[in-house]
Amino acid sequence: MSFVVDASVTARWAFVEGDPNAELAFEKLLSDSAIAPGLWWYEVRNLLIMSERHRRTNPADTEAFLRLLATLPIHLDSAPVQESVLHLARTHRLTAYDAAYLELAQRHQIPLATLDADLARAARAEGVRLLNRKRTS
Repeated sequence: MSFVVDASVTARWAFVEGDPNAELAFEKLLSDSAIAPGLWWYEVRNLLIMSERHRRTNPADTEAFLRLLATLPIHLDSAPVQESVLHLARTHRLTAYDAAYLELAQRHQIPLATLDADLARAARAEGVRLLNRKRTS
C-alpha cells in the first residue's frame, strides 16, 4: 500500500473541490493503491447522504461517485490495534475515528493523506509522513 487515505480527502473528490493534496492522492491512485480503516466506508457514505440532505447533491450524484470509488484501488483494513488507537486518541486529543487513520499509517509505515489539521498535526508529532505537494514560494 502506498498511503492511507482519509474521508476528508475523499470528500474533496466527491464534491470536486480543488485541493492540491487531494488531487495528489487521486493521481497516485492511477499507479498505486491506498488503504483506509473500515470506518472510511461508512464515513464516505455518510458525507454523501448529508450532502443529499442539504440539497448539495442528489442520489444520482451519490451513485455515480460510489461507482467511481469502486474502480479505485482503495483497500479496507479491519485489524486496528486497539491499544495504539486509544493511545493516539488520548495523546493527541483526536477522535477514535481520526486516530484509526493515524494508527494505520503508523502500522504500515506509509504516508497519510488528510486535510484534517488536527490529524495532520498529530501525524507530524508521531513522525508519520503526510502525502502532500511541496509548496514552492
